[in-house]
Amino acid sequence: MLNIKDIRSNPENFIQNLKKRNIDDPEKIINNILELDKTYRNFLEQKEKLLNERNTISKELGKNKDDQKKFNELSNKVSIIKEEIFKLDKITEEKMLSINEILMSLPNLPHEDVPVGADDKQNIEIRKEGECKVSDKIMSHDEIGEKIKKIDFETAVKISGSRFVILKENLAKLERALINFMLDVHTEENGYTEYSVPVIVNEKSMYGTGQLPKFKEDQFQLNNNQWLIPTSEVSLTNMVSESIIEYEKLPLRFVSATQCFRAEAGAAGKDTKGMIRQHQFTKVEMVSIIQPEFRFKELERMVECAEKILKKLKLPYRVMLLSSGDMGFSAEKTYDLEVWLPSQNKYREISSCSSCGTFQANRMRARYKTLDKKNNLVATLNGSGLAVGRTIVAILENYQNTDGSISVPECLKKYMGNVETL
Repeated sequence: MLNIKDIRSNPENFIQNLKKRNIDDPEKIINNILELDKTYRNFLEQKEKLLNERNTISKELGKNKDDQKKFNELSNKVSIIKEEIFKLDKITEEKMLSINEILMSLPNLPHEDVPVGADDKQNIEIRKEGECKVSDKIMSHDEIGEKIKKIDFETAVKISGSRFVILKENLAKLERALINFMLDVHTEENGYTEYSVPVIVNEKSMYGTGQLPKFKEDQFQLNNNQWLIPTSEVSLTNMVSESIIEYEKLPLRFVSATQCFRAEAGAAGKDTKGMIRQHQFTKVEMVSIIQPEFRFKELERMVECAEKILKKLKLPYRVMLLSSGDMGFSAEKTYDLEVWLPSQNKYREISSCSSCGTFQANRMRARYKTLDKKNNLVATLNGSGLAVGRTIVAILENYQNTDGSISVPECLKKYMGNVETL
């Protein structure tokens, strides 16, 4: 959440940066916030004066216990002041709720390095790795799955509906192998601590990381006001909500493999065929909690950790710096890793690594103790390391042989019982 104190001190900065995020009429929004804030603070000042007055009279009451007339007069004044304070409490609470409601709907501001643009057309390619296969003889992953009878969309539709899949035999084993491989690399080589976290969270947690209120339609809500996570970023990041972390304990680096759930309400008609965009999918997620001044160095590190997985799998990919209009709601700077899919003859996202600055921490009240013993907001970062389903898609297409078999990447063989092909 954007910080009201920062808006108050430099409103023009917020207006200009919200324009970069393609927010309609940001000047009107910021001016509205400032007007509400001014009114809130005026009422708060009135309340403080009344509280001071009440405290002064309360002291006088103690001195006039023997003067019944004076005592009653002062008591009546205290009662009137209490009533006024009660009214001001309600007004200030309403004003603060109005301010927070607007702030909760606004995205994070883009960092100065982020290219300004409306969508992915303004994204910038940072680097490419690996050799891309180009052939009209390469089958798509769903065609391969149908041929080897190990990807079953039909039965998944029967029991769940569209955008679900069933993997069988060696492909189910490949999914499990990828999860174990990714977690091993991140914990043994990249310095992350593994967690097994809930996939059902409360509404407060969804607000904390920015999934609510703006993206309610993209989430799966349960009938008890709890939610299925769209990514374990929600569970992992909220582990530090409402807490103060000692300086020397930072950075914290978490990793988890979970099932993830997305309604894909905004993706009607997109990737309806195959495994690219599913309602339920597996993802290995990295989260870092760090002092704000080190967040961009940590972002580069996180990208390298995700890249290491792709390099070990020997999958061709590229790194993209996202434009201001293509970044996620909570992000201030994002790199996407896009893997090459020969059947589509293009790169597709397989990981997204973002710095959120103090945006999520402000919503979660996640702080750390500075060296001079002040309580400041932490910075949060998150990244896929990787999306497992899309990694399966990339392996099926990039490791496809002329006889139709699929070679197992060398780094996965020990997780697959040393089989050579799928």
